[in-house]
Amino acid sequence: MGLKPTPYGTAIPFEEKELKFVGKNPTERPDAIEKVTGRARYAADYSLPGQLFGKVLRSPHAHANILSIDTSAAEALPGVKAVVTMDDFPDLEVEIAAAGELMVNFRDVTRNVMAREKVLYDGHPLAAVAATSNAIAKRALKLIKVEYEVLPHVIDVVEAMQPDAPILHEDQFTKGVDPKPEKPSNIATRIESKLGNSEEGFKKADVIIERHFNTKAAHQGYIEPHACVANYTEGGYAEVWTSTQGHFVFRSQIAKILKMDLAKITVTPAELGGGFGGKNTVYLEPLAIVLSKKSRHPVKMVMTRDEVFRATGPTSGTNTKVKIGATKDGKITGAQAELNYQSGAFAGSSLSMAAVTVFTRYDIENILVIGHDVTCNRPKVAAYRAPGAPMIAFGVESVIDELAEKLEIDPIEFRLTNAAKEGTQTHFGPKLGPIGFVETLEAAKASEHMKMPLGPNQGRGIATGFWFTIGNETSSTLNIAEDGTASFVYGTVDVAGGSRAVFTQIVAEELGIPLESIRVVQSNTTSLGFNFTTAGSRGTAAGSMAAVKASRDAVARMCDIAAKIWDVDIDEVAWEDGHARPAGANVGDFDPLSVADLAKKAAYYGGTIAGHAELNVVGGGPGFGTHIIDVEVDKGTGAVKVLRYSVIQDAGKAVFPDYVKAQFHGGAVQGIGMALNEEYIYDENGIMENPGFLDYRMPVASDVPNIDTIIVEVPNPNHPYGVRGIGEVPIIPPLAAIANAIHDATGIRLQDHPMSPPKVLKAMSEL
Repeated sequence: MGLKPTPYGTAIPFEEKELKFVGKNPTERPDAIEKVTGRARYAADYSLPGQLFGKVLRSPHAHANILSIDTSAAEALPGVKAVVTMDDFPDLEVEIAAAGELMVNFRDVTRNVMAREKVLYDGHPLAAVAATSNAIAKRALKLIKVEYEVLPHVIDVVEAMQPDAPILHEDQFTKGVDPKPEKPSNIATRIESKLGNSEEGFKKADVIIERHFNTKAAHQGYIEPHACVANYTEGGYAEVWTSTQGHFVFRSQIAKILKMDLAKITVTPAELGGGFGGKNTVYLEPLAIVLSKKSRHPVKMVMTRDEVFRATGPTSGTNTKVKIGATKDGKITGAQAELNYQSGAFAGSSLSMAAVTVFTRYDIENILVIGHDVTCNRPKVAAYRAPGAPMIAFGVESVIDELAEKLEIDPIEFRLTNAAKEGTQTHFGPKLGPIGFVETLEAAKASEHMKMPLGPNQGRGIATGFWFTIGNETSSTLNIAEDGTASFVYGTVDVAGGSRAVFTQIVAEELGIPLESIRVVQSNTTSLGFNFTTAGSRGTAAGSMAAVKASRDAVARMCDIAAKIWDVDIDEVAWEDGHARPAGANVGDFDPLSVADLAKKAAYYGGTIAGHAELNVVGGGPGFGTHIIDVEVDKGTGAVKVLRYSVIQDAGKAVFPDYVKAQFHGGAVQGIGMALNEEYIYDENGIMENPGFLDYRMPVASDVPNIDTIIVEVPNPNHPYGVRGIGEVPIIPPLAAIANAIHDATGIRLQDHPMSPPKVLKAMSEL
């Protein structure tokens, strides 16, 4: 099957065929043994001879002008080899680029790495030191004297939008407003997207419901903190080993911040101990490189958990408004949403991503979506698994549930009446292609879960989710060894541990050789062409496209060798079950040639066998899911216990079914945490009060029930195996599904997240 060019990139069309490896569960994962034996190397496990230890001085204030920084005492401390401040980093002009799903401004990135004119949040870096031990580095930080002018701060998104709020950036004027405002504002950007006329739609409605919702910032909660080792060589080259979701994007960010040539930087991704979008941008890496350059030693830096919470990006806290109208027979006629999203200290929240997802699960003719990106004195937000989508789904799916109740229509039937399907026009531009949303709703309706009885104080909630799948630049190489085994070199970071297994299955399927004959290897930035960050559910969807292209490239090379051996045209050679065979009876009576046979003879027919892929992948295939949740509410304490959970999602094609189910589980568990407990808590001075797992309440085993999964498979027509991205959809429905279940159990409708026991108890007392 050939490639299909589009105006924006390349897709490989879906082809129905019998599969030997894809869709089956491998007996072992390529990364399993090293991880369970503790031999896998994470960023903090790397060390270099003569390395120093780097630490960062961070702001104790939420907002303050920097009047002076005196590092002389720290520099004089025995064992300290280098100290850096803002003076060691070039200032940058405004330049926007993608870093995962979120966009970044390099002028802001350099100021987030090291504060310049002022500090903008508790934990903002001010200086960094490199010393012969961690203990000396910590002592050195205490010797750095900083003089501040403390300024008023603002933490809450609604308060930050007020005209009299403390302004973070005097040069920030709201974009998207005409004419340009005369006064600076914390509202960095206003966006608007519409389809039809929402007000006309509301005129046709028999029932209209409008509600306001609030969510708190939540951290990705990865177990591995940010860490890196950097070595700046005498020849002016920078080598970095780091924890990252996108080493090529990290290289680009480092090159911009330090004004270095890309070819002089090599970034090697270590094994990743969790990211979920939080490791798409640099924090320590530029500091470690400059410290290494000044000290002429390698420098190792590892964040504490306190630093991870205070100084790396959580998801946005939000304030949203949702208004939906429907006829008495259950047809939605109009919908509006306003999204106010925190971006943290610098502009660039998940607003644009969230705006795309607002109503896309439903076929609605009249839509208006307005959004505001708002700066406040918090860490600059980062992506977090389906960035921004769970928060607005909380509002939309709660209102959908309330409409269904008011119209006395079953909540699944109400969604089926309005479900998006192939040909549905989205409010942001394209029409939807073949999708499996209706199939997930029908599977949910027919599931065993829906037949299970509920007891006292128990309730059942339904909610749905949508996420698009990005593609972008993706490259890989497949090398065939002399003995017929294969090495696949990939550039999309294996974020969650399943990509290596999936790539092995894909290559085995394409070449027709056993899984154990294939080794998959993660590249550094010098081994392959550019690969975009593993984000936007692109890891398998885009990475496997490159695996297919590289495999088919290698197969074409092997067929060419066979044609030369047999002295026939290449069109007279077919590739079947791991062998080159004559394409028909008229070609000749030749014995099939295996991969090993061809590899042994390759030197005589042009050289080594290798396949390559350099693609800009498109057509990733959007994902849709439906969740069912049962909860029990303790009327005395307000505690909510999740009893049963079912995830139904369209995967397009589950290459590795058990791993797909694990992705479903992971998203659901993170959603439970966001829904019930997780939030950043600040004191009156804007200082975070719960920067650790003891006080930041993430789910533990006792909080999570068994999670049932149903995999729906509606093939993506733009992928050779029908694959869709699946990693982000599972975290979108839980907030709303749990809120709807609490309502079913108690009669209360909660509109603030997290839905912690005090909030639930208070709401029940006000009934």
